[in-house]
Amino acid sequence: MASRSRNTPPPEDFTERIVDIDVEQEMQGAFLEYAYSVIYSRALPDARDGLKPVQRRIVYTMQDMGLRPERPHVKSSRVVGDVMGKLHPHGDTAIYDALVRLAQGFTMRAPLVDGHGNFGSLDDGPAAARYTEARPAPLTTELTNGLDEDTVDFVPNYDNSLTQPEVLPAAFPNLLVNGASGIAVGMATNMAPHNLIEVISAARHLLTHPNADLEELMRFIPGPDLPTGGRIIGLDGIRDAYANGRGSFKTRATIAIENVTARKQGIVVTELPYLVGPEKVIGKIKELVQAKKLQGISDVVDLSDRTQGLRLVIEVKTGFNPEAVLEHLYRLTPLEESFGINNVALVDGQPRTLGLRELLTVYVNHRIDVVRRRTSFRRGKRQDRLHLVDGLLIAIVDIDEVIRIIRSSDDTAMARDRLIAAFELTQTQTDYILEMPLRRLTKFSKIELEKEKSELEHDIEELSKILADDKILRRLISGELAQVAKTYGTPRRTVLLEGSGTAVAAAATPLEVADAPCWVLLSSTGLLARTTNVEPLVPADPDQRHAHDVVLSAVRTSVRGEVAAITSAGRMIRVPVVDMPALPPTSNAPTLSGGAPATEFVTLAKGERLLALTSTSTETAGLALGTARGVVKRVTTDYPGNKDEWEVISLRDGDEVVGVVELPTDEADLVFISSEAQLLRFSAKLVRPQGRAAGGMAGINLPAAAKVLWFGAIDLSVKDGEWGNLVVTVAGSSSALPGTQTGAAKVTPFAEYPAKGRATAGVRCHRFVKGEDTLLVAWAGPAPAHAAGPTGAAVELPAPDQRRDGSGLALKSAVTAIGGPRPVFAFTGETDDPASGESQSGESTAAEPSSGDSSSEAATDE
Repeated sequence: MASRSRNTPPPEDFTERIVDIDVEQEMQGAFLEYAYSVIYSRALPDARDGLKPVQRRIVYTMQDMGLRPERPHVKSSRVVGDVMGKLHPHGDTAIYDALVRLAQGFTMRAPLVDGHGNFGSLDDGPAAARYTEARPAPLTTELTNGLDEDTVDFVPNYDNSLTQPEVLPAAFPNLLVNGASGIAVGMATNMAPHNLIEVISAARHLLTHPNADLEELMRFIPGPDLPTGGRIIGLDGIRDAYANGRGSFKTRATIAIENVTARKQGIVVTELPYLVGPEKVIGKIKELVQAKKLQGISDVVDLSDRTQGLRLVIEVKTGFNPEAVLEHLYRLTPLEESFGINNVALVDGQPRTLGLRELLTVYVNHRIDVVRRRTSFRRGKRQDRLHLVDGLLIAIVDIDEVIRIIRSSDDTAMARDRLIAAFELTQTQTDYILEMPLRRLTKFSKIELEKEKSELEHDIEELSKILADDKILRRLISGELAQVAKTYGTPRRTVLLEGSGTAVAAAATPLEVADAPCWVLLSSTGLLARTTNVEPLVPADPDQRHAHDVVLSAVRTSVRGEVAAITSAGRMIRVPVVDMPALPPTSNAPTLSGGAPATEFVTLAKGERLLALTSTSTETAGLALGTARGVVKRVTTDYPGNKDEWEVISLRDGDEVVGVVELPTDEADLVFISSEAQLLRFSAKLVRPQGRAAGGMAGINLPAAAKVLWFGAIDLSVKDGEWGNLVVTVAGSSSALPGTQTGAAKVTPFAEYPAKGRATAGVRCHRFVKGEDTLLVAWAGPAPAHAAGPTGAAVELPAPDQRRDGSGLALKSAVTAIGGPRPVFAFTGETDDPASGESQSGESTAAEPSSGDSSSEAATDE
């Protein structure tokens, strides 16, 4: 084409027209058209079927493509292409985003698309449409059932080449069940999902009671039911939203406080607030911890998988109250979110803000109209068929004449006219007879036709009753709704809480665990625990038995203090008390089954055992230790303040510590019991205190093959009698495997054993009989004595025997540990130092701890 110069005059047929317009009016008109298009055609759902236009077109196109829940999936891009090419005049991205939302179970309470592939998560987007597949969900068929029965009006598509439904029949209240969200021009909608069973129950109630008020309907729908579960705190905002269409409520994660390890507690999240993903929560927590706005959290671990679902573990630092930390998490992180309800939907093409009753009323009226149109359509179809059947019956009566007329006619028009004149048929009946195969006009067909006529007349009568009686129509709709609820209903997921009393209580809880007096206990099976009070740990009855662990050590300290653990290798290790699990307060003896293994707090070498606990206070008389080779040592309390562990004795090769005791005063006797049943007691004053590096001095004289089985101390302030001191020995064979023999036990008053000098052999404490050549377990201490087996179960001991060198009585089960009574503490609350082991009067507040015996495997790091 030749170009025309700028100076060339325009051709004669070219007419230049310039129209003057008001820019302000043009902008107003264009904006209003755009706003109306966004509101009506894109952003807001219809109150009748609860779908936006793009969602409705997706559902309709999938049905039109022949996709069904029981048929294979197809590529999502194929669905998107059909929707875009036939019905939706927008881009494929918008269509696919809508398709993805319909398939997301964490977004929709009842998903309408069954997706196959990566349809995204709360933290990540979906895969591209070419990588995913889709088909309608089973519930979606309830939205489209009846489309071919003139139940709704059809309107042209964007280029008038096809038609599409203006609204779907919707056999359930989809808008309330799945909710909606969208931003239009000058308005927005945000509707919460609800439980299908509850919504249908309310709709059925409104069908039978059209004048029902909001309070009646809220008996069926108490509040939203979110797809991700969680908890809704406070129902006042929900009542406001149900009354006038606007309100808000708070959603919280479903959380439990559990012991994630023996030493740590954690906040375990199993359900998150609606539309909140775990990565969002983790990121916010880490940000707050780094900014030092959130304290008490050591780590956040996401353990979610397809088997157990969401499991987010927030580990709480020792020394912090999990309840208080949780309250800070609610306040600062998305573990608590607000949901603003704004029930804006299209009613008769106009956006309206609707309360619960209005939403249900719009749906019920729509469903009444759908069922009435469907019933009328079905009755018309049956009437048309009855009309044809009547014509066939007339023709069959005189079939020969019918055939003669048809054969003698020149063409179809002549045959039609002659049949109408001969049998008084209508043109519709005549055309049907002429088109029917001759084989249908038999005697058997007449019987079938008469039966069909009877059924048609009955159906027409029933359908006419439905159309004539509004109560029957409503009863039919109610029954259909009930069937949908029965088939597709699921239990409620979200818990509704009227108030937030638990949050108020948690807010009053201090963030860190308060420092308070307590007792730290070590059991014979190697469990460590702390009490939550300083009350007596046992009843006053000395004969009461306890079917659980023997307490080897009991140390009075404070929750935020520390104790020292002493091992068979002569090591002393600091252990924070706050790390230990707390036993529940009780007036009886606590069950140490609530404790944690000592190996969680103390690292032990192979063959090393934890023997006892002691206070780290330097105001006591110090420790006394005894070794397997008969060495005794009193250790001064010059413990280093800058170390977590140190040695308290220098051991020779092959030797080990077998007993440790904290001396209350110097007025105590140290006691050795050897494997060959020799007992030696001597005054603690005979052993001078030594520094930590010293190796001790001779305690008991042992033969070459013997070893010390037990070492401890006896407080001489405890007098003989009912609460006197006892010696317990259990004899057996050295050739038997450990733990396989029950042995024979003897209980003797400690006063029967005379004191001897240090480094002597002592006196015999048990006489061996046939089959016995060694002691298995030995112990000395205040009565009553308690014995325990390998599992901590109580073992009954025989009555005291005055013979110090007598033989024992057979036991019913094996004994691995022996201990005295649980300490009966005379605590008055007047102690200045809660970590000290002495009361203000100077008397010991704890019974003498008993060491473990050599046969016990408790607290051994194997």
